[in-house]
Amino acid sequence: MKLVSYQHTGQDSYGAIVGDGVVDLGRLYGARAPDLKAFIAADLFADASTRIAQAQVALPLSEVTLLPVIPNPGKILCVGLNYGEHIRETGKTVTEKPVIFLRVASSQVASGDDIVHPRVSEQLDYEGEIAIVIGQGGRHIAEADAWPHIAGYSCYNDGSVRDWQFHTSQWGPGKNFWKTGAFGPWMVSADEIAPDQTMTLVTRLNGQELQRATTDMMVHSIPRLIAYISTFVPLEAGDVIVTGTPGGVGSKRTPPVFMKPGDVCEVEVDAIGTLRNGIRAE
Repeated sequence: MKLVSYQHTGQDSYGAIVGDGVVDLGRLYGARAPDLKAFIAADLFADASTRIAQAQVALPLSEVTLLPVIPNPGKILCVGLNYGEHIRETGKTVTEKPVIFLRVASSQVASGDDIVHPRVSEQLDYEGEIAIVIGQGGRHIAEADAWPHIAGYSCYNDGSVRDWQFHTSQWGPGKNFWKTGAFGPWMVSADEIAPDQTMTLVTRLNGQELQRATTDMMVHSIPRLIAYISTFVPLEAGDVIVTGTPGGVGSKRTPPVFMKPGDVCEVEVDAIGTLRNGIRAE
C-alpha cells in the first residue's frame, strides 16, 4: 500500500494510491483518523485494504498537492555518518553508537515542491536517504523485535546548509533551515518491503547520478537504530527516523557541487519510488 498526505481544494487529507489516483481515506475515516499519523496509530491498514478495494472513485493524483508524508510528526530523528564511504569522505571514524540529530517539521517540503535555497548561504547540499515511519511505538525496543514497529518507508533528502552546519560542533542550524529537506513522495507500507530487504538508493542532481548505495552498506542497521533511539526516547506512531546518507555528498567533491536555484534533485529508492524537488531562491 502506498499512502500519501495531500491537499485538495484547500483541504488537507491523506489517502492510498490506486493507479493514477488516490482514494481519500481522510474522508472515509473522519474524526476516527483525521490524518495519516492517526491512521497509523489506529493500525487501520487491514481495514483500509478492504475499503480501498470497494472504493468507486479516486481523485486523479495530478489534481492533488502532495504534503510531506507525515506533515505533523512528533519527532524526526536523523542519523549521521551511517555509510562507510561517507564516513571516509568526511575524514571521520566509525562510531560504536549512531550519531543522532533532530529535524523540525517546518524544515521539510513534499515531493514536487521546491526546496528553498537560503539567501545567507551558497552551500545547500543534497543528502539522499531512506526514511522509516514508526507504527507501533515503544521504549527499550529490542533489536530483535524492531521490524514490527515499522509502519512503512519513504525517500528523504536531508538538505544541509553546510557552512551553518559547521558553525559549531552542533549540527542543528544547518539541518533545519526552512524548507530545505524533502520527504516523499509517499510511504510504502512495511508489508510490501520484507524485513532486511536490500534496497538501492540513488541521488541525482539535474539528471547526473551523484550517490548510489544499498542498505546492506549501513554501519548501523535499521533494527539497531530503532533499539538505540527507543532507549533514550519513547517512539510513537508517526515518528520518522532518517537513516543516513551514503558517500558522494556535494561538499566533499572536487570541486564542490551544491544545489542552486533552478536545479532539480531526485532521490530514488527502488522499493519505494522517486522524490523529486526543484530548487528556488528564498
